[in-house]
Amino acid sequence: MSESTKQRPWRVVCVHGAGGGAWEWNIWARVLRARGIDVVSRDLEAGPEGLAATCFADYRAQVADWCREAGHDGAPLALIGASLGGLLALAAAVEARAAALVLVNALPPAGVVRRLPDVAPAAVVPWGSRRSLHGTRRAMPDADDAAALYAFRRWRDESGQAIAEAQAGIVVEWPHCPALVVAGEHDDEIPAFASRALAVRLGADFECLPGASHVGPLLGAQASSVAVRVADWLAARQRA
Repeated sequence: MSESTKQRPWRVVCVHGAGGGAWEWNIWARVLRARGIDVVSRDLEAGPEGLAATCFADYRAQVADWCREAGHDGAPLALIGASLGGLLALAAAVEARAAALVLVNALPPAGVVRRLPDVAPAAVVPWGSRRSLHGTRRAMPDADDAAALYAFRRWRDESGQAIAEAQAGIVVEWPHCPALVVAGEHDDEIPAFASRALAVRLGADFECLPGASHVGPLLGAQASSVAVRVADWLAARQRA
């Protein structure tokens, strides 16, 4: 990081996961803003031909646009992404000239691990239209009832094409900025070994959260403390 940007506050662009939205980052955003970090978090939107035709590149282009807008004044930019959003953040990092990268239970790109099991998505995955409170509670064992209800009311349908492309393996240009990879010990979607392999490939710092589920780092009981540690990590990178 250049001398001119070392003393400027971070500007962070947060990228949510499949079926979610900017609301997934509410806890982290409060923590980061309390530490003087500017947070940008938006909903990924369906492409012009509708959700079923939306592809990974459509979402990646949106992330790149957010980064261009966020970095217009030269503030040091950090990209943070979770799950599918982690892969999107990684894929956009070089173009965005990210000065730091934080990936949370991120889908790994091509060449990191053997292909993870496919979920054979439909054209539109009905995570919103067919959501259930029981299913949400099962997916969030490390969250309280209020958090589960909050998430249940906000899940959205997702593009099966974007998910299938990500599962098949997205080729990325590897960034050389400092990176932190966070994994949930009990993530049933992205096993911790895949996150560790991603960290090794990036030369990144790595943290595995005991007892955390796939969405636990953002929505579970540990969410605030994880956000504090990420803020500390960013502060240390700025001083470096």
